[in-house]
Amino acid sequence: MAYTVGQVARELGVTVRTLHHYDRIGLLVPSERSASGYRLYTEDDLVRLQHIVVYRRLELPLEEIAQLLESGDAATHLRRQRAAVMARLDEMNRLVTAIDNALEKTMADEPMTTDDMKQLFGESYEEHQAQAEERWGDTDAWKESRRRTKTYTQADWAQIKAEGDEIQGRLAALFKAATPADGAEAADAVVAHRQHMTRWFYDVSPQMHRSLGDMYVADPRYTKAYDDAFDAPGLAEWVRDAIQASSERAEQDRAAADARGAALGAAPRRASLEASAGDAERGRDR
Repeated sequence: MAYTVGQVARELGVTVRTLHHYDRIGLLVPSERSASGYRLYTEDDLVRLQHIVVYRRLELPLEEIAQLLESGDAATHLRRQRAAVMARLDEMNRLVTAIDNALEKTMADEPMTTDDMKQLFGESYEEHQAQAEERWGDTDAWKESRRRTKTYTQADWAQIKAEGDEIQGRLAALFKAATPADGAEAADAVVAHRQHMTRWFYDVSPQMHRSLGDMYVADPRYTKAYDDAFDAPGLAEWVRDAIQASSERAEQDRAAADARGAALGAAPRRASLEASAGDAERGRDR
């Protein structure tokens, strides 16, 4: 039995436009055509599409999905997908436990302990804190961060964790999808990254953000932590490049705005000088 594009779209919850795109890039080419030239999908095509849909829900880029589909049978794909989902379930269960613990302490008005922070942010929490203090401990930014975070409740830390994971996950997904570091999507993601730090820790200017991006690559400890967290070698360098591009645009926009402001301010001054000169000239004529 063969299925039309519309039938497949309804059956698997994808759009007709998506199916056309998969056909164009060779990811899912329908095995048959009708007498009128319309796409027709076989049962084998539907099985392949099911794997594509699952892999996409796991946030894999289309290029990687195409490579995976070329190796292994249906059972291999299902085992691989199950392992990925179970890993996420374990991670989510740990996060739920940490949030529940933080919620209990918030309701009891108890401060977060180091063990609580390690449960929420992982066993490397203390190591990362030590690295940050070693590098930034004498700066105003570090002092401001310490001042702010002293007042945070367990619920605050849980929200910080959730927001940070969402932003970092978004950056990793863009990197894995081979998104240009100087593109609009990357710019939106790194702006969210900068705003997150400004909101919760200390004011991060585009210039300071650029320095942080440089550190992600210059310090092997940060590079490893970034790349290993998402099993994405090169992620730290891509984030650095995206921050650099976004910061440069922000600085250019600010310079252009300053120039426009200066030009607008100069116009009234010129008009005033011209008016004064005219008054003086008329005075001489009298």
